[in-house]
Amino acid sequence: MSDNGGGKKVAIVTGAGRGIGRETSIALAAAGYTVECVDLDGDAAAETAQLVGGRATRLDVCDEVAVGEFVGGLGRCDVLVSNAGIWRFTPLLDTPVTEAVDVLRVNVIAPLIWIKAVAPLMAKSGGGSIVHLASTAARAIATATGIYPSSKAAVIALTEQAAVELGPLGIRVNAVGPGRIVTEGSSGRVDPDDSKVGGRALPLGRWGTPRDIADAIVFLCTPASAYITGQVIWVDGGLTVATNEFLRVARNQPYSPER
Repeated sequence: MSDNGGGKKVAIVTGAGRGIGRETSIALAAAGYTVECVDLDGDAAAETAQLVGGRATRLDVCDEVAVGEFVGGLGRCDVLVSNAGIWRFTPLLDTPVTEAVDVLRVNVIAPLIWIKAVAPLMAKSGGGSIVHLASTAARAIATATGIYPSSKAAVIALTEQAAVELGPLGIRVNAVGPGRIVTEGSSGRVDPDDSKVGGRALPLGRWGTPRDIADAIVFLCTPASAYITGQVIWVDGGLTVATNEFLRVARNQPYSPER
């Protein structure tokens, strides 16, 4: 990831308008990157861009033509964080096929579109880092979460496949797997200090924050992780190693997505 022309390295963050995407944008800017804040919500992207001194772009992450034009106009890309995602929590037997297609389109196909768009640009400057957002939902299955866990399992497989194919180009591809994270979207529905969930069930005794995830993402974008590719870093407070206890205690607690 050489710095051509003396300019700052460029990082693209999708779903940058709030939650993990916004916190990641802030952390990358603090690490010295120029951040391209992409979100379907243009106003939210603009708010993040103002915070980080970056540029906001309203964009459908699934629009292959628009994504190609956007990336082509950048001139360089050193980091891609594919954070944009959606969830629809419905029992499988009640899940409309159209709903499943929507989730897979945003959570799996969109990251593929972005890989194809940024890889040639990264290769030209000697390499880069791509980070996907997986989820502990792919490992700790809960009831009535529909196709969402399947979509995140597919993201992990996509990460591994891309790591194998893009490694010779100097491009590393990894994923971060958030556990239960308190964001704007979840704070109105759940209590982050609930002792039954945060204190007793999770080994680290608390729910996560967007900053916890952002720190792991930034690590995967820096030379400190230069020999890491094709991996998932589980940032979950120990949820995936204490799943049975967590599910036993939290059975009657509402599920909280990690954005």
